[in-house]
Amino acid sequence: MTRPVLYLFGSAAPPVLDIASVVEGAQRAGWDVCLGLTPAAADWLFTQTKKLTKLTGHPVRSGYKKPGEPDVWPPADVIAVAPATFNTINRWALGITDHFVVGVAAEAIGKGIPLVTMPCVNTATARHPAFDRSVDELRVAGVRVLYGEGGFVPHPPGQDAPDDFPWPLLFEAAKAALPDHLR
Repeated sequence: MTRPVLYLFGSAAPPVLDIASVVEGAQRAGWDVCLGLTPAAADWLFTQTKKLTKLTGHPVRSGYKKPGEPDVWPPADVIAVAPATFNTINRWALGITDHFVVGVAAEAIGKGIPLVTMPCVNTATARHPAFDRSVDELRVAGVRVLYGEGGFVPHPPGQDAPDDFPWPLLFEAAKAALPDHLR
């Protein structure tokens, strides 16, 4: 049996700094992981790119392929966007797809690929009216948003707790989103 393919898309929030161990956990749980990063997250993890490519067995991507180039990843069974920053959530909800991660996630809505996201925002940005609208918009579009009770709960600005990011909830939701024949 082949392993289900998980596209794991990370934004530049503190939990992304431990993405290698997150990938390893997903692999132990049976996923074939393809890692995509927003431009800022790719910059943060620049020195780890070769290690992450070797770990996943797939190129780490943060940019679109050129027209006519073959796709270097297998098709996704589930896409998980986490940590998803204020910027990523708002871009995605508005359909602003100049970033690879947001573009693929936006297109996946139309393709019917299961999507799970877990925001990583502080209480100040979470109070911005655009954030709630964006979360609601993504939920209406069929994205499982793990935010609030049963998901990510924001901390005050400057009190990041990356070790508390609830990665297991993301992977439980991703597994639940798989078609029965892949579980």
